[in-house]
Amino acid sequence: MREEVLEGGNASGPVVRAGGTVRKAWTPATPHVIAYVRALRDGGVDAPEPLGRDAQGRQIIEFLPGTLAMDAAPLSAAELGHVGGMVRRIHDVSARYVPAVDAIWEPPLSAPAQELICHNDLAPWNLMLGDRWVFIDWDGASPSTRSWDLAFSAQTFALPDPTRDPERSADDLAAFVDGYGADEELRAVLPDMMRRRTQAMLDLLRSSAETGREPWGTMYRTGHGAHWAAVLDHVTAHRGVWQRALG
Repeated sequence: MREEVLEGGNASGPVVRAGGTVRKAWTPATPHVIAYVRALRDGGVDAPEPLGRDAQGRQIIEFLPGTLAMDAAPLSAAELGHVGGMVRRIHDVSARYVPAVDAIWEPPLSAPAQELICHNDLAPWNLMLGDRWVFIDWDGASPSTRSWDLAFSAQTFALPDPTRDPERSADDLAAFVDGYGADEELRAVLPDMMRRRTQAMLDLLRSSAETGREPWGTMYRTGHGAHWAAVLDHVTAHRGVWQRALG
């Protein structure tokens, strides 16, 4: 079967399309990620179907046609609210999932606590838009918290451009968080959690460049470091704007 290299991934290693499937590396965490994704699907979350392992030892995953959100036109307020609702559904179903006691996870960075299993990268580069809107690339799933996972998702969808008028971004943030249905407690902590999560991303890239950890070291040197530093400044400087929008 002919294989086509899929572009766009930074941290997943080689990824190819073979017919109606995707093939990617099998790691020690893969069996536990598959169990989690299957539980999500059983709970009503639309996620790419795991289809086993091929003769080369790679994962076989359902291929989803469409366009990544990062490559599509900016999402409307209603669409941002829909995505926020998708994140909420993932979290609610995840909260009912109990992983194996010996489960292995391979997140790129640590979470502040462990409340439930999270995707950890629910961002525009992992949302496929087509006949179905589906988050892909679940390999970095691991124990985390709602606020940590939501903070990254909200920032990447609503505040991706540090040069944009913060008031406009605040409207998008409100639409996203309203779609999630966040309560007062979560809304109160989210602006600072976005700052902390953005700082963690920048720290991962910077430390990886210093230690040679890939692919994040190369990402830091090829523009991602400068981008996340600018995002951190933006998220921090306008914390009051975000708080008012979520109040």
